[in-house]
Amino acid sequence: MTGAASRPRRAASAPSRRDLAASARRALRVHEILLAAYGEPVWRNPLPAIDELVSTILSQNTSDTNRDRAFEALLAKFPAWEAVRDAPAAAVIEAIRPAGLANQKGPRLQQVLRAITAERGALDLEFLKDWPVDEARAWLTKFNGVGPKTAAIVLLFSLGRPAFPVDTHVHRVTGRLGLRRPEMSADDCHAYFEALLPPETYYAAHLNLIRHGREVCHARSPECERCVLKRMCNYYRTQKKGEKVS
Repeated sequence: MTGAASRPRRAASAPSRRDLAASARRALRVHEILLAAYGEPVWRNPLPAIDELVSTILSQNTSDTNRDRAFEALLAKFPAWEAVRDAPAAAVIEAIRPAGLANQKGPRLQQVLRAITAERGALDLEFLKDWPVDEARAWLTKFNGVGPKTAAIVLLFSLGRPAFPVDTHVHRVTGRLGLRRPEMSADDCHAYFEALLPPETYYAAHLNLIRHGREVCHARSPECERCVLKRMCNYYRTQKKGEKVS
């Protein structure tokens, strides 16, 4: 068989410097518009880094409410993270049931706590404040169950380091806006957005994108007509033309 259907697909070319500069300007404009709409966000009082690590592991594939219930249950049942680390697996699993997937999260959490203790001698991550961000990220993500998002949350919110977490809301909103290539996974996007945006914007941009995804740019039936970003949104533009958009 010959013709266009039999030709091999070309690999997507890397964006040019000009394209990246244009994307950076658009990303900054998105940040400014959301800042005007929602203001400077404040998440919550920062947790110690090891607490944030535990909380974020519990947050995987569940709601913030269920995460917090499980986290508080751990604090109520065990006097310290060392006790969680050394407890029978069944006791940890039972405590974190509100977070869901307790049979997976419980052993994973204990394994991470044991691995940190084995390497550092204590459950303390404050030393990462003094490490280059890339080295701190690599150190955290070498533990099974700690991915780029979890590492970025610990670095940004607990340690005040310039890291940009990308969750499902950030990934969806930026994809619809056309701020990233469609094929980029959420894990791919962490370094990409850190290069695209100034470090001083990471905290507010991350939180406001999440808020926008939850309140307006829903996974299903996004409320495009009331979206403050609709004039610069690829999704909205193609929807208005009646084209099918994934």
